This record gives sequence, C-alpha cells and structure tokens, in this order.
Amino acid sequence: MTSKQAWVLGLASLASFMMALDSLVVTTALSTIRKDLAASIESLEWTVNAYNLTFAVLLLTGSALGDRFGRRRTFVTGLAVFTVASVACALSPDIGTLIAARTLQGAGAATVLPLSLTLIGAIFPPERRGRAMGLYLGLTGLATFGGPFIGGLIAEGLAWQWIFWLNLPVGVVAIALVLRRVDESTGPNVRFDLPGVVLVTLGAFGVVWGLVRGNAAGWGSAEVVGALVLGVALVIAFVLWERRAKAPMLPMRFFRARAFATANPANFLVFASLYGTLFFLAQYFQTVLGEGPLGAGLRLMPWTATLMVCAPIAGRLTDRVGERNLVVGGLLLQTVGMGWIALVADTDTGYLELLPALVIGGAGLTMAMPAAQKAVVGAVSPREIGQASGAFMMLRILGGVFGVAVTVAVFAGTGGYGSAGEFSAGFTAAMITVAAYAFAGMLIALGMPGRRAAVPAAPAREESGVPQAG
Repeated sequence: MTSKQAWVLGLASLASFMMALDSLVVTTALSTIRKDLAASIESLEWTVNAYNLTFAVLLLTGSALGDRFGRRRTFVTGLAVFTVASVACALSPDIGTLIAARTLQGAGAATVLPLSLTLIGAIFPPERRGRAMGLYLGLTGLATFGGPFIGGLIAEGLAWQWIFWLNLPVGVVAIALVLRRVDESTGPNVRFDLPGVVLVTLGAFGVVWGLVRGNAAGWGSAEVVGALVLGVALVIAFVLWERRAKAPMLPMRFFRARAFATANPANFLVFASLYGTLFFLAQYFQTVLGEGPLGAGLRLMPWTATLMVCAPIAGRLTDRVGERNLVVGGLLLQTVGMGWIALVADTDTGYLELLPALVIGGAGLTMAMPAAQKAVVGAVSPREIGQASGAFMMLRILGGVFGVAVTVAVFAGTGGYGSAGEFSAGFTAAMITVAAYAFAGMLIALGMPGRRAAVPAAPAREESGVPQAG
C-alpha cells in the first residue's frame, strides 16, 4: 500500500467513523434527550428519522455532485456541513431545532459516505480493493463497537449534548487532512443531470417517507399509500429518463452486469437484517433482561466487535475466494444466528445462551458487507465508481429503513411493551423476520458471478479525472 493510498483509506474511514458513531450514540441517548427537551415520542422519533430521510434521498445526488464538481471539494463540503450541523445539534434549545439540525446532518452525511467509498475504489486496483474495503469497514467498526457503550455512558453520566460535540474536533482535523493529503478528481460526466437529481430525490423521499410513517399513520392510510405510490412512480420516471439522458447520473446499463444487479439487492437485505436486529436487541436487553442503557450497550459489544475484527479478514478473503462465496456464506450465518435467537429468546433466557448466536450472526454480516461492496464497484469501470457507489449507498440506507419499518410492524402485530412476556413474543417474531431477510438475500446472492477476472485499470486521466488545483 502506497502512502497516498494509506491516507485516502484512513481519511475515508475516519469520515465513515464519524457518521457511524453519531448514529449509534444518538439512539442510546434518546431517553435523556426526551426528558431534557420535554419531547413527545413522535418528535423524538423524528430526531432519528430526519437524519435517515435526508441521508437516503440525497445519496445519489451527493455522489453526482462529487463527480461533477470535484470529489475532494464535495467531500470536504459534506464534512463541513456535517460538523456545523453537529454543533447546531449540541446548541439546540428545543426539539424542533434539534430535528432541523439533524436534517442538515443527514445532508452532509449523504455527501460524505458515497464519496468515501468512491475515493477508495478509485485509488486501489481491483486486485487489492477487497482488502481495502475490509479495512475500511473494520475501522468504521470501531465506531460500531464503541457506539453503544459510549452512548450508554453519556446517557447515564454526561450531558447528551456531548454526543454531538464529539464531532467538532474530529471534523476539523479530517477537513484539514483531506485538503492536504487527498488529490482532487472528477467523474466521467462534465454535465450535471438536473432532471435525474430531481426525480430520484423526490422518488426516494416518497418511498422513505412511506416506510418511516407506515407504523405511525397506518400502512393502509392515504398518506402512506400515496407516498409509496408517488415515490415508486417517480423512481420509474427516473429510470426512463436515465435510459435516454446523454449524461445520466446512474447509467441503466450498470444493471446489465450480473454482479451489479445481484450484489445490490443482496446488500439491501444485508442491511435490512442488520438494522432490524440492532433496533430490537438493545430493547430486549433492557425490557426483558432488565439492563440499563450502559448494560445493554456492553452486551451488544460482542456482536458489534465482529465488524471491527472480522471485516479486514473478510476483505482479504474476498480477493482470494471471490465475492459470491462470502456473501452467500455470510448471509447463511446471519440466518442461522438470528434463527437461533428466535428459538431460545424468552423472559428467562440468560445472556450466555444468546452470545454464540450473536457472534455467529455478526460474523456473517461482516463477511457479506465488504464482498458485496467489492462486487458492485468491480462491475463498472474505474471512472464510473462514483456513480456505482452512490447507488450502492442509497440502496444500503433504504435497506436499513425498510428493515426497521417492516420488522417493527411484525413486532407490533405479535407483541408490545405492556410486559416482558409481551415484548418477548414480539421480539421472537422480529428475529424470525430478520432471519428471513438474510435468507432471501442469500438466495439472491447465489446468482452473483463466481470469481471474475480483474477489470483492467483505465488510464489515469479517465480513472480519476484531470488533477485540479486546490
């Protein structure tokens, strides 16, 4: 690994670390925020949903902006927006201001995350890309590993504002280093696809709004059905437009590549299973096993630690054994792990009875994620990695939103919060659901191609664009 590659990998991982840590610590500090700002349950939910909503709908736009106006420039702008929004969150005097600041945070994250993957994919050759993405996920896993513990610690011992103040020094340092150590580059298109941006943004907004509001407003309500129908119609219009656009933000020919067309939906279900599991595990430890926020965070650490420990190993294995084997094998392990929990979890179940299943499931998800990422970016030419990364990240976030929304609906239909026994019944149904996501993803991943020959690197001018000043 060259010095330039190491800097790009480290800084992209640092940016991803910020986003992952912020998401997790906010979740575990919600109870403290509710008491301090006198927030209702609905407004508290929007402190999470506002971030996810803008994050999901602007991912493709963030990637397109980077390709058009410069990846480093746009990456730094996104980091600056996220950092400033974090300060606004920390200074929020009421829940409305906090929700608005979280919305701005999501917009910054939507620019940073797809470009972090783009920068890595563009600077590493195909034969080393899997290892790099494994290291990227492993470093991001530090946030996943420590997030529940840090969030619980802050919720019990410090002011909740510190979960946002943490982003200020990290963001300032990251911006300074990116400007100094990362070269400017652009994507293949010099024109900005404004109609495509508008269609995909509004379409994704409709779909995500319907998923987020489904459980609160009712899945058969006019609001939810209307949002989903309108969102799907606009996504179809986006596809039709991209097929005829001279400079599309997402060329539809990508989906003619079997790796792209199968790895993306498989990864959608990886994150549906991941976020559905994460949403309920901490609540199970608190509601049924009687732990506090800190205790629940500590009990999640063996599960989250697999991302930090196993992701670099899985990334190296991907380069040797191929993406399909690891995606299929990883989703099989997640199916087994969550099925195990669904069988044994009850009001009198000990934590040690769940621990092996947590490790198996976490290791499985860790195997699948870097392999799916490599399959997607390897299915296109190096100069088109930015466009492929935007689609991959958008589907990943949509998978998480879908996974939580549907799993919550299943939980609500079979259980509730009235007692430990009622919650346990709903939790069992939720774990069956997340296991089903993983099993469906495994079936899709069987259609991925086997080991493929490395895609020849494009000339430097095509791969990363003409170097820009500043």
